Amino acid sequence: MTDAPATKPRRGLLGWLADLDDGVIIRTAFYIMLAGCAAVLYIDFRERAEADLSLADSTSDMPQMPILPAFDPDAPQAAPGPAVTSDPESLRQPLSVRLGSGGTLEVTGTIDVGSAARFIAEFESVREYVKRVALDSPGGSVNDALEIGRAIRAAGIETSVAAGALCASSCPLVFAGGTARHAAEAAAIGVHQIYATVSNATLPASLRAAGAAMSDTQKTTASITRYLTDSGVDPALWLHALETPPDRLYYLNTEELLTYRLATELDK
Repeated sequence: MTDAPATKPRRGLLGWLADLDDGVIIRTAFYIMLAGCAAVLYIDFRERAEADLSLADSTSDMPQMPILPAFDPDAPQAAPGPAVTSDPESLRQPLSVRLGSGGTLEVTGTIDVGSAARFIAEFESVREYVKRVALDSPGGSVNDALEIGRAIRAAGIETSVAAGALCASSCPLVFAGGTARHAAEAAAIGVHQIYATVSNATLPASLRAAGAAMSDTQKTTASITRYLTDSGVDPALWLHALETPPDRLYYLNTEELLTYRLATELDK
């Protein structure tokens, strides 16, 4: 007799969980993952700050913006992925923007801080001729990538990543800006974690600076989630970035590109 009251609530809870929509479950898991990442970031920054208290307590060393470090396709810890045939030296150079044949705007190189302003200036000068933005980039600044992606979407332009080209780190955020997104089956498209850098290559000297870095990282993750949603891309895509260390890369396969709607079409 005493077991019956305890059994009913348990069955009711299981029934409620079974009735939940898959999308609700995925979103809940996504936000739990974000909270866990925030906690890990906080602990990591706190330990680093406490270990380096000899540094001057200066807010000038606080990170200006979280970035996704440009990914080196030759990095020894990179997970196997599609072959990248682009010139490695070109990928390491600051982002270049050039109008190619057939109305293709070729965007190549690292998304350095300030590259969004350069892209927009060049894009506006040739906008009437541009039909598609072709990407070949190891990524870099998140804020610049988001700004470039928004400019592309506002203009109603397609994006593409060709076979043998690399679109890594923050580059997929630019790719997501296309009204239609073409990915070759042999394109190397991958993501990894945000990494908050400091202005002079030193660690923050206080917990206050570490907390500011963590706050900026969370705000940027929220901006990325909102941006992907507005672009029609499933934000669950970013779970793979959150799970992948900055010195590695999670390559998205063709099924994932379509499932997450990062690519709207696959090209041979």
